[in-house]
Amino acid sequence: MRASTAVQLARRIGAGLESAEQAVRGCLDAIEAGDAALRAFAALDPAVAMEAARAVDRSPAKGPLAGVAVAVKDIIDTGQYETSYGSPIYRGHRPALDAACVTLLRGAGAVVLGKTVTAEFATFAPGPTRNPHAHGHTPGGSSSGSAAAVAAGMAPLALGTQTAGSVIRPASFCGVVGYKPSARRVPRSGVKVISDTLDEVGGFAASTDDVALLASVLALQPDWAALAERGRMQPPPGLGWTLTSRGGQAEPAMRQAVERAAQLARAGGARAEPVAWPERFDDLFEAHRTIQLAETARALAPEYAYRRAQLSAQLASAIEEALRLPPARYPQALQTARSCAADIDSLFGSAGVLIAPSAPGEAPATLASTGDPLFNRPWQLLGCPVVSLPFGRGARGLPIGVSVVARPGQDALLIAAAAWLEQCWGQRAAA
Repeated sequence: MRASTAVQLARRIGAGLESAEQAVRGCLDAIEAGDAALRAFAALDPAVAMEAARAVDRSPAKGPLAGVAVAVKDIIDTGQYETSYGSPIYRGHRPALDAACVTLLRGAGAVVLGKTVTAEFATFAPGPTRNPHAHGHTPGGSSSGSAAAVAAGMAPLALGTQTAGSVIRPASFCGVVGYKPSARRVPRSGVKVISDTLDEVGGFAASTDDVALLASVLALQPDWAALAERGRMQPPPGLGWTLTSRGGQAEPAMRQAVERAAQLARAGGARAEPVAWPERFDDLFEAHRTIQLAETARALAPEYAYRRAQLSAQLASAIEEALRLPPARYPQALQTARSCAADIDSLFGSAGVLIAPSAPGEAPATLASTGDPLFNRPWQLLGCPVVSLPFGRGARGLPIGVSVVARPGQDALLIAAAAWLEQCWGQRAAA
């Protein structure tokens, strides 16, 4: 049984009806009971977490996240915990300061529970985390530990990062809500940079209410905390749905989920129509991959030059591929991104938000890969905010998520729309 949500916990602790110590102890008990098998956490110190919880209880001022435990992906700096970025190169590394996003959480009263497993440098080689629904399947990545910890009830909130699909895909595979903000809505200072163009800090939660609360703190937008509640009152102003031009590479269950999600939204009173994928937007898939490769090679140049033997074969191979790219390829990819972003209305049309696949399908039956970010690439390169919502299960009984996507900068509209869809889909499924 899932513990109280972040919104519920913050309200109860703020009102003195529950202690932060009690809430954090519940998370630690869940970790002790299940993480030996799940392996979601890379660094954990119960004494540190409990002392932080007691400090919240002693403080007369209770912030919006009062006493709520947040698990932090190990690509994000924390002064109280080792931050190894998923690499043996940085084993034992203790940053002097928290990342800016962690500082914002602590300032709002949150308790940093521990560090969650990331793929190596948030790239390709997976860590040891398993999918909570089937331990032989990937939880997705690179934010594998964060998604798994929330799905397993070990933490009500968790931070992740996304360069391609590292929040949205694991949210889909693990059956939780994932939020990836518009470009630069959340500060990246203190996060190990992999791609200047693409990297963003996002998060995981059990519901859109909790995502709205987390986003309100991370983006310094306190009004966002009430967006989910307000968003349930009426349908979003126009919905579209698309499988992108790569729909043939999605599993039948994912294609059916997107179409069924649109049908349920229409039955709930929304205008939900298919949108045509502009042919020129096809270039976004390869342009994203080019930018990711080129900027990863640039960001990890010191590690490749001086500690190459400690890099995985997957990462070393990707860097070597990047070094072989023709010199014109990278600036051409950046121009593709700029051109399509300027013409984004040709995709969205009259729709306020779009419904699309969060992943090709269910989590693959492997721990050697985190899955394919294909369906996340265009939205990431365009800078669109995205929420992945759980939407049933596939043929193998594992979770499937669908993405709700808005134009860049329209995070508030996105969160409200996602809340309405979450409610609509839940009600219709129960009917």
